Parts: sequence; structure tokens; C-alpha cells
Amino acid sequence: MTTSEPQRPNKRQQLDERQQLDENQQLDENQQLDENQQSDETQPTSAPAATLVLASASPRRQELIAKLGLPVIIRPSDADENTPPDWSPATIVEELSLRKARAVAEATDRSELAGGAPLAIVVGSDTIVALAGEAMGKPKDESDAEAMLSRLQGRSHEVYTGVTLLDPGTGRAVTRHQVTKVRMKTLSPEQIRRYVATGEPMDKAGAYGIQGGGALLVESIEGDFYGVMGLPVSLVAGMLESFDIVLP
Repeated sequence: MTTSEPQRPNKRQQLDERQQLDENQQLDENQQLDENQQSDETQPTSAPAATLVLASASPRRQELIAKLGLPVIIRPSDADENTPPDWSPATIVEELSLRKARAVAEATDRSELAGGAPLAIVVGSDTIVALAGEAMGKPKDESDAEAMLSRLQGRSHEVYTGVTLLDPGTGRAVTRHQVTKVRMKTLSPEQIRRYVATGEPMDKAGAYGIQGGGALLVESIEGDFYGVMGLPVSLVAGMLESFDIVLP
């Protein structure tokens, strides 16, 4: 008696079975993707911890505050920036940063400032250059800019930046300042004239911008580069913690 061998599936059957397995696997994967997507869509999106309201029209400060990773609203301040001549550089920048923050907080509706976040924090900032304790603001004209740079060249000076964070809801404000030491190269009158002719110094404290062509005038810096630019973001991040806003 002979026994017949089990019939082997032909190649066509093998291909059909493999194709069916692939289709079933693809269906399972698509179903899993759909379920994951639905799960993601149902998860509530968390609002940002706060909206920062920058009380400045400065492009440099706008660039720097973005590094904090929070939503930002720009509201330039029209605060009075006149100060008594006997004020120290630290007092000047702290007071002016506070004035700027208060002016914006008082002039704008609080719900508009928050922008959907649970909290709005107004950020005011002011920067001045001080040479031997004497405050130097922005130059009035090109002659004033040349005079400032002639005094700064070949010497060290300090850059003071004051920062105020203000909660419009409670009126609570925190104010700090930071000092960075900058040494400028020895410059000829012709070098100074060429730099002033670029127009860059005209809206800068001390008549130079370290983030631009003014970097070529600087020999060394001790402290926070961003503070010289106009907004020490590391200081701001630390100050935000006093409002229970902790950044990475």
C-alpha cells in the first residue's frame, strides 16, 4: 500500500498567502496609527506658562527675548526717560526699566496682554554705558557719537542693563540690573569717523553696537554679551522664577 505525500502549496498559493498576511499587517498598522492620532487629538493642549510683553521697540531686544521660548507681545513704551544728573548708572537703568514696564502695563488691557496665557509679564529694560562712573546715553548727533567713541577708545567701561518684570494683574514688580565690563581698542580719529558714518551708533548707548560693526571696536568683554546688547536673557530667566515660571 502506498501512501501519498502531502500536497505542497504551489507558488501561486504561497504568493496569495503572503500577500494576505502583508495586507492584514498593514491594516493593523493603519488602525494603530488612527488610534494614536485620535488619542493625540483628544489630549488637551497646555497653555504657555505666561506671555511676555516686551516694553520696547528695539529689534535687538525682540530677538533676545525670543530665546526664552515663551509667547511675546511687543508694546513699545513711551515712558519719560529723564533722570536727575546725580543718579548712579545702576539707579538710572533700574528706574527706567521700571518706568517702561509700568507705562505699558497701565496703557494696555490686561486680558489683551495675556494673549490666552494664564499670566502676562511685562518686561522693561534699559541700557547705558558708564565711563569712570559717568553715564553715557545715546548720541544726539554724529559729532556727539564721535566724541563718545573718542573717550571710550583704548579704555575700559561698564555697560549697565536694568530689567523689570511686572505682573499687571497684581502690580508686583521685580527689578534687577547687570554690569558687564568692556574694553575698547585704541582707535584713530579716522576709524571712529568711518564707523559713525555707517549710522549704526546713532541709536546705541555709548555710540556703538556690539552685535554689529561695533564688535570690531571691542578688544575684550567680561560678563554677559546679551546684557551689552540690551537684554540679559539669563538674568530674565532667573527673575521669572519669582513668578513661578521655570524655564528649562
